[in-house]
Amino acid sequence: MITREPEYYPPPRNFAGRLGRHLLFFCRELGQGGLLLADAVWNVRYVFTKRARREVVNQMYVAGIKSLGVVTVVAVFTGMILALQTGLALRDYNQEVYIGGAVMVSMLREMGPFMTGLILAACVGSAIAAQLGTMAVSEEIAALEIMSIDPVRFLVMPRLVAMAIMTPLLSFYTCMMGVLGGGIVGATQLGVAWAAYIDNGTRNAEIKDLYVGLLKAFLFGVIITIVACHEGFATEQGAVGVGQSTRRSVIVSFLLILVVGYFVTRLLYVS
Repeated sequence: MITREPEYYPPPRNFAGRLGRHLLFFCRELGQGGLLLADAVWNVRYVFTKRARREVVNQMYVAGIKSLGVVTVVAVFTGMILALQTGLALRDYNQEVYIGGAVMVSMLREMGPFMTGLILAACVGSAIAAQLGTMAVSEEIAALEIMSIDPVRFLVMPRLVAMAIMTPLLSFYTCMMGVLGGGIVGATQLGVAWAAYIDNGTRNAEIKDLYVGLLKAFLFGVIITIVACHEGFATEQGAVGVGQSTRRSVIVSFLLILVVGYFVTRLLYVS
């Protein structure tokens, strides 16, 4: 639909009306997000065209390489905090050597993909929402439709592919940096030798933990992209609307990362 007029709804008269409106809007947003995801996945078949390949590589650079600095700092200190808190608790039982397993399993299963998802939602997802929101309010997306260029194929699909590739890679990098940070704390503050730390970590971690973490990271990358693109496409009211769409994108992405992360763990680890 090229013409995007502002929507108007009469104000609800009571609590039931407000509740019904929120429920209706939630279902509408959920359906629109699902349709956007399906459309983007359908257009993945064009990813090997010259223009799409170039855009995917550019988005991979933006999402991956440009995020390495903040990801590294957050990952190292996350591992250090996990090791320090776990080590202080285990010190009462003279079992500090087991911090290796606690840090590695925690990073692989949960903290690695979780922290990566939060960072990318704040850094990359907000940028996508702001960029597409600016295009929407300036009628650039409508211009693409007038020229018979599919906005989903041109704008959403390359970002979806790039995030689906880079988020698991960044998650694995986050896990390794977290384990490194935990090892530093173990060796310098808890008296745990590096060899003992790594040995305990590899003994307690399983290959399933790695696969589950990568699956979570993949899902988080898809969620961040679809939420950001949907909010960007739905932007109205000029610069104010761009700010609101960016804020909603980050908030919704955070909430979905928490919810989806819990249910993936629940389905794969609780019989």
